[in-house]
Amino acid sequence: MPAWAIPQGTSNIGPKVILCDSYQVISRWSVLKHRFLGLCYSVVHNLKAMDNHPSLKRYLHFLGSTLTIIGVLFVALRLRDYGNDFSIGDFNTTTWSGIIIFILIYGFANLMLTLAWWNLLMKFGIHTSRTWAIRTYGMTQLAKYAPGNIFHFAGKQAIGMAAGIPGWSLAKASIVELTLLTLAGAVFSILNLPRILPLISMTWAIYLFICIGCVITLSILRYGGPCLVRAFAWQCGFLTVSGFIFSGLFYLLLDNGSSLPWIHLCGAYILAWLAGMVTPGAPAGVGVRELVLLFVLKGLIPEADLLLAIVLGRVISVTGDLGFFGFTSFLKAETANKVQ
Repeated sequence: MPAWAIPQGTSNIGPKVILCDSYQVISRWSVLKHRFLGLCYSVVHNLKAMDNHPSLKRYLHFLGSTLTIIGVLFVALRLRDYGNDFSIGDFNTTTWSGIIIFILIYGFANLMLTLAWWNLLMKFGIHTSRTWAIRTYGMTQLAKYAPGNIFHFAGKQAIGMAAGIPGWSLAKASIVELTLLTLAGAVFSILNLPRILPLISMTWAIYLFICIGCVITLSILRYGGPCLVRAFAWQCGFLTVSGFIFSGLFYLLLDNGSSLPWIHLCGAYILAWLAGMVTPGAPAGVGVRELVLLFVLKGLIPEADLLLAIVLGRVISVTGDLGFFGFTSFLKAETANKVQ
């Protein structure tokens, strides 16, 4: 122990005292570890116990439907707020046509996230039809706009358990889904290194992006299997489409949009998306995503144009999610006996 770390009057502290203190730290850590494991066991036990109570199914159906309605209401409030930031007359027909196309593309890009979740269900022994997975994912996705940023997971959990799927298997799928999304977002965030560290060129950032992406993909294949690799690939596809949509907005809004570094814009958007997703309590990353974009892209794009693009990006994502919800609500509802 260094001299500065020993209080005055305790210079005769011996190895026994140090070992005693170390033992106390280890003992406290052991207590915390056992408490955490006990909490995990309690959650797993309760989820498994709920599977054996058929009477809960109607309550779970009600919970899933309630979360869906709450999500729709919050989306309507978001669109109303965004609508106050600009008017229809601010843009010409070409710009609005491009925005509508982006909304359609983003809405159908949600199918990538759905297929990722479907592969995760298969990984954990849940074999459902593709239609059931798409409908369930789409009907619960809007709940992420409610304060808390967790209710879309709770909605999938409730609807899945109401359909007879084991609760712990659904919980594992949600945990791995969030983990893979975080990994995918982190890989794409490498493209922001030239903005943060000017010594790193974009060429080296792309090489690093490819190398780390390949290492992570091979690791997932080695330790998780093909289902997890397919899920990771679908999630990366969704992030790629989202980044291209955001960068495409500047081509619509700015005369010099074609000269902007689209890779920077894609990387910045995905980094902001990741920050919003992992921030507890931020509904769909509202506020966090905008703050990160302003920080990363400051100086590259005039602030007024950047703020307008951020608002339009939100309109596109919210409206696209709403459109995907409308699409899935028209799919034929499948009962529990079609979930194998």
